[in-house]
Amino acid sequence: MYILGLTGSIGMGKSATAKMFRQCGVPVHDADATVHVLMGPKGRATLKIARAFPGCLNDQGGVDRQKLGAQVFGHDAQLKKLEAILHPMVRAEERKFLRRAHLKRASLVVLDIPLLFETEGQKRCDGVVVVSASKIIQRQRVLARAGMTEDKFNAILKKQIPDVEKRRRADFIILTGNGYRSARTQVKKIIGLIKGMYP
Repeated sequence: MYILGLTGSIGMGKSATAKMFRQCGVPVHDADATVHVLMGPKGRATLKIARAFPGCLNDQGGVDRQKLGAQVFGHDAQLKKLEAILHPMVRAEERKFLRRAHLKRASLVVLDIPLLFETEGQKRCDGVVVVSASKIIQRQRVLARAGMTEDKFNAILKKQIPDVEKRRRADFIILTGNGYRSARTQVKKIIGLIKGMYP
């Protein structure tokens, strides 16, 4: 089973690309979606986070990401405390996903991890695909998001390895600046290449 890591800086089109892999029948583990579940009303991380960061719960009993962000954003020590809670749980869910895929004899799976290189997640993968676009397109996409500001965007970029470095480390690159059809063609080509090499 070939484990393909999928990553890309903010606004590059990673989530849309992950969806394309799914549509092509490739099992995808979404680290961000896992975090959402873990921090939900019945999430395994919710109680631990509530104890570590008082006042961060919403009316439904889940973690309010904006309230939590206010306590964590720009505070490295607080961020490390949060990561110490979440990262082991996300990894455990990832291992469950890989076991299920192995039992189903999947020849290719994708691990969708936003901070793949930053957390050295590439060491758990057989190859890495980086989703990329021009800086102009990236900026337009990100600043169009609700609640996003220049300061937030710049702070996020500082925590991410530069796009040019991610491209250098990649085994495959998907360029999303030319529209959906172009990106989907690139996804299909990568799937074909990997399944051809590792049937």
